[in-house]
Amino acid sequence: MERRDIIRSLTILPFAGGFRPIESILSPVTGPLEPGQNIYQSIGVEPVINCVGTYTIIGGSIERPEVVEAMHAASGFFVQYDELALGIGRRLAELTKAEWGMISSGCAAGMKHVTSACIAGGNPEKLVRIPDLTGFDKTEVVIPRSSRNAYDHSIRNIGVTIITVDTLEELGKALNARTAMIYVMTGRDTLPGNKFAIDKIAALAKPLNIPFLVDAAAEDLTIPNVHLQAGATVVAYSGGKAICGPQCAGLLLGQKDILMSAWQASSPHHGTGRDNKVGKEEMLGMLAAVEAWVKRDHEAKYRTWLGYLDVISKRVSAVSGVTVTLGEPADLNNRSPWLIISWDPARLNVAGPEIAEMLAQTQPRIAVHSGSNEQDKTTFLRVTSGQMQPGNDKIVADRIFELLSKKYPEPKEMTAPSGDISGRWTVDIQFYSSKSQHTFILEQDGNWIQGSHKGDFSFREMVGTIEGDQVKLSSSERMIADNVPFIFSGTLSGDTITGQIYMGEYINASFTANRNNYRGTRRQIRFPKGQPLAT
Repeated sequence: MERRDIIRSLTILPFAGGFRPIESILSPVTGPLEPGQNIYQSIGVEPVINCVGTYTIIGGSIERPEVVEAMHAASGFFVQYDELALGIGRRLAELTKAEWGMISSGCAAGMKHVTSACIAGGNPEKLVRIPDLTGFDKTEVVIPRSSRNAYDHSIRNIGVTIITVDTLEELGKALNARTAMIYVMTGRDTLPGNKFAIDKIAALAKPLNIPFLVDAAAEDLTIPNVHLQAGATVVAYSGGKAICGPQCAGLLLGQKDILMSAWQASSPHHGTGRDNKVGKEEMLGMLAAVEAWVKRDHEAKYRTWLGYLDVISKRVSAVSGVTVTLGEPADLNNRSPWLIISWDPARLNVAGPEIAEMLAQTQPRIAVHSGSNEQDKTTFLRVTSGQMQPGNDKIVADRIFELLSKKYPEPKEMTAPSGDISGRWTVDIQFYSSKSQHTFILEQDGNWIQGSHKGDFSFREMVGTIEGDQVKLSSSERMIADNVPFIFSGTLSGDTITGQIYMGEYINASFTANRNNYRGTRRQIRFPKGQPLAT
């Protein structure tokens, strides 16, 4: 599965707790902090079993023992950071066969530093002026539309102009004297032979001496590196994904002069990257992760993951009406097998997202993907095994079996609405530390609602339902590389709706909507028969 597909499916991760305040999910038991098996429970936070993959929001990956050991050892000494960076760069070059290497405070931070390097070229007078690029020669970054993503904020933060292109021909025409860098996120379009294959882009960039950054955050590390061999200037990886290094570290491999300028743009140096501090512990922990990666038996690891899924498959397939299908990755992105558990929701009277929510909100807490297949009208759970730990397989198998074996009541008919909410509504929203005023324009047809939602910056479509006095409305602020969901759940009382807003990764807000009963003055409209003789 591609990283961009994983990003899109973040909206179905069941960790927001529906419309419950996030504080209500915490246990009332708090502190003092107790290091050990129950370190999280000691402050009222319940860990989860990870069956979705390397998501930052649930901790990325589990660090290798070698990583933990290296970080602990590094913490007991002082060291000059530039000397450390040089030593690490040299060792990474030896390990990976790249020209040079660098550790950043995460993959996105690494992308930011590389962009700074391409903009400033190692010139500190330019570096300290970023993001004000007035007077700079290089101010543009070219990105294929299929590579635009939420992580390219790290590039935009430098103040560059993003040039988005749809074809390789457009990309070639977009390159000019102002182009500082080309950026792509690996995926279908960048595979060999496809329209934005790395070697095709490199063939356009190299003659013009334009640096080419490849974001391979969720990929397995290849040695020698396939992207550098294809012509990329720098390739960036996440430390806390496949490589199982520190979650707050990233790995950059490639051309030494660019990476030295990128290091100049990173903490401890002052300027645009000072806020992306990487510690000596993370630096040596990330190096240890690469050392361990080179020695690791990856085939044995993969067999273990398949074994976890086999345990779950055998247990869950015993439920009548349930089908299990094994899926395996075809490329380097998110290279872990998964199990699709599907069924007819009309037969079991429960849908995949409902089961996923139960798994997320009850102990043992388990994170899984879920969804529906419109073609065959089935619903499903998807269990990914790449971050499961020994013993998780039996716990997950038993819990999913238990929930799918339960008898669920047949869905009830929708309750008749207690009122008609057609019309224009003024919506006051209370975010954590600010307020906004939005507008709903709604049409109601029985229980069903459609209309428009005017936010702070745009109009977008809105859909929803009303059952009794319970109103649920949904819209989404979609932009290139970003998506902010707004799911409103409120209670209708007369001409007022009050309730909560679920905003996915942006947590929750509250709202009060008041019907606008404005009635304009009635007057006849005269349509002039000729043009005005004076203005």
